[in-house]
Amino acid sequence: MALVDAFLEILSRPAIGEVMVGIFVFMGPVWVAFLLGLVVGWAWKPRWACSLVAKFQSFAPALLSPSMDLASDLMQVQTRSVDSSVMEVGSKKEQLIKLKYKEDSTLRSPHTEEDDGLAVTEADFEHLSQLVDRRDGGLPWRHMMDRSTNDMSYQAWIREPEIGPPQYCSRTVYENATPEMLRDFFWDDEFRLKWDDMILHAETLEECPTTGTMTVHWIRKFPFFCSDREYIIGRRIWESGRSYYCVTKGVPNSSVARRQKPRRVDLYYSSWLIKAVESRKGDGQLTACEVILFHHEDMGIPWEIAKFGVKQGMWGAVRKIERGFRAYQKERASEQPLTRCAFMAQINTKIDPCHLKSLETDENLEATEVVKSPEKQAGMNLPKLIVFGGAVALACSLDRGLLTKAVIFSAARRFGNIGKGAFPRT
Repeated sequence: MALVDAFLEILSRPAIGEVMVGIFVFMGPVWVAFLLGLVVGWAWKPRWACSLVAKFQSFAPALLSPSMDLASDLMQVQTRSVDSSVMEVGSKKEQLIKLKYKEDSTLRSPHTEEDDGLAVTEADFEHLSQLVDRRDGGLPWRHMMDRSTNDMSYQAWIREPEIGPPQYCSRTVYENATPEMLRDFFWDDEFRLKWDDMILHAETLEECPTTGTMTVHWIRKFPFFCSDREYIIGRRIWESGRSYYCVTKGVPNSSVARRQKPRRVDLYYSSWLIKAVESRKGDGQLTACEVILFHHEDMGIPWEIAKFGVKQGMWGAVRKIERGFRAYQKERASEQPLTRCAFMAQINTKIDPCHLKSLETDENLEATEVVKSPEKQAGMNLPKLIVFGGAVALACSLDRGLLTKAVIFSAARRFGNIGKGAFPRT
């Protein structure tokens, strides 16, 4: 009761500044204890807690949402020993949505001899073109972020379809850049290993010297509470004048055996348009470069948690990419020989201008709306944050498979929602 009284005393202070300072001081020891418990629990995995959860499982279905019907299905999933990381928990409903999305996300392309056997086809280009023109018929894009530096500006949007993970769109404008340099930079895996500390391994599996299509193998480093992730990516570039449509997506490939760790990310889409634009200097010169990116992937992490992580780390990642690009400009200026990946980036499929025009004016395509996000509402989210943090600590401490973690997160979600109306949002 003393802690509750102290917390209520802080909230009763007249000035909002005093309230915020008091809350931070009050929460400091709690978070120190949480982080310490997280580290100790991760290394220790106490047996008494495991036995407690084993008893808890007997009435676990009562805590799960009835619409999910997880109990029997997750028990079957657990026997297959999927990744035991806490961040790889998802509801049964979400798992079914992922499965259906994978089935529906395969693009059917018109057959051409050039596309025979290629990982990326003409249909992928057409899909990217529709995304760029905001005519893919998808849900509206909600504004998410707007940041800038002296040499770069950045905007981001998000939408959350009923089927599949959250989708992101961004527009980045680099000053003093050319489309060709950016094209090569994004393709150059050898140089990426120098600036992107999340990439542990990058290898080319296949390449087509005629179209420039490549299949590459990546392993990316994830936080300590997740296993690393593995990607098999098909990629290809289409050229229209000095505009480059770059498609990269997850593709099947039998040359790399699927393993338990690192975990394979099958659903991956990251494609962009690069083109020259006028500099912010307003001198009429096309000395800046615009990159419009569309990205989504299923990392095996609950989508709400992944969305939170993306939002928190987005600007830092964008700044890191910009620093990597400036370093790449300097290296290319020193006349270093092209890497194999950069050389392959220069083998592009030329686009028939009439075909591109027909895609832009296709009356059968529905326009996609762009809307502003509602203003952030102020509110007391600390109780929910504490509950969620406790759930992470407990789940990290227990290595008992998917059912245990699903139960913990379902219970935490319910407890976190209990006090929704306790602090009205204004």
